[in-house]
Amino acid sequence: MKVITDEKKIDEVLSRGVENIYPSKEEVKKVFLSGKILSIYNGIDPTGPTLHIGHGSTLLKLRELQDLGHKIILLIGDFTGRIGDPTDKTATRKQLSIKEIKENLKSYTKQAGKILDMKKTQVKFNSKWLSKLSFEEGMEIASEFTLQQMIERDMFEKRIKEGQPIHLHEFFYPLMQGYDSVAMNIDMEIGGNDQTFNMLIGRTMMKNRGKEKYILTTKLLVDPTGKKMGKSEGNMVTLEDSEENMFGKIMSWPDSLIPLAFEICTRVPIPKINEINQNPRDAKMKLAFEIVKIYHGEKKAGEAQESFINTFQKKEIPEEMEEINVLNGELLSEALVKNKILSSKGEWRRLILGNAIHNLDKSKNITDQNLKISENLTLKIGKKRFIKVLIK
Repeated sequence: MKVITDEKKIDEVLSRGVENIYPSKEEVKKVFLSGKILSIYNGIDPTGPTLHIGHGSTLLKLRELQDLGHKIILLIGDFTGRIGDPTDKTATRKQLSIKEIKENLKSYTKQAGKILDMKKTQVKFNSKWLSKLSFEEGMEIASEFTLQQMIERDMFEKRIKEGQPIHLHEFFYPLMQGYDSVAMNIDMEIGGNDQTFNMLIGRTMMKNRGKEKYILTTKLLVDPTGKKMGKSEGNMVTLEDSEENMFGKIMSWPDSLIPLAFEICTRVPIPKINEINQNPRDAKMKLAFEIVKIYHGEKKAGEAQESFINTFQKKEIPEEMEEINVLNGELLSEALVKNKILSSKGEWRRLILGNAIHNLDKSKNITDQNLKISENLTLKIGKKRFIKVLIK
């Protein structure tokens, strides 16, 4: 495939959704303009069974580089995933078994294929080389860095201040990620901005071996408090969410997230994004449509939008619906199970994590698993079940 050297397209790829470029945007731009085919990779650890919208935003950048004609590698961290990346973690990650890793990564390539052209994408697994390193080779790699360099990481400094333990194996994670670059002899790595430290370790390793490694870090999808959108906040959008759930979750995002989400999670041209002067609700509706379109197609996105409008805006709900009486302050989960609306607390958790319980009175999804009832509620559970929750 011929490499595209159109300066305007390269400028957009190197600016849209980009946080930093190493050693510099100017130097990397020169390489792209030269017509050289670059070997570029992004690594994902299979710590859960689904990829999420954060992975999706990075994969969109990888697809842009693929469309320029460069060689793209999707690296599955089936070895590093067992250790766990300590990035942004205030406590040691739970180590995963080989069985858990294999189970988690089963559909990764299928999910990534919603964005990447998998016929032109190499899929590699880092257990192929990391599992074969001898103890002696591991010590040689470790000798390239100092303890001072490792504890410069923010999360390690924070743990030391708080008296929290740092296990020795956690220092090896960035070394292993860095060695991935050496093993694949890559030219460039892209990843979220929170991966900068790990990616720079790989750059140092490559430079020690006489080769430059370029790095592109992408902006992160964060909420107003600066936290990454994720499971603990109940706002994680997975690439396997149904079109309706995906649409509903995005509509529950804070308004302040709209401009950034358009930039890093959609393919809407920047000039058109700048022209969106609609009120937040309509702008978010457009955002949800554009994101769902990427993962489910335009037709499904339209159906999800129509369903959301009918449920939340037109409030086309049945005049008569099942009612249950509850106590003020009672846990909603317990009330629904006690009244046999749900079969168990497990079903409640699954529905909450899937954003499938909607508070129709406030036009929002319920995300708090420990929500206590303080007012009458009109709920939509799943696609068709409507319940009135009335305080005695």
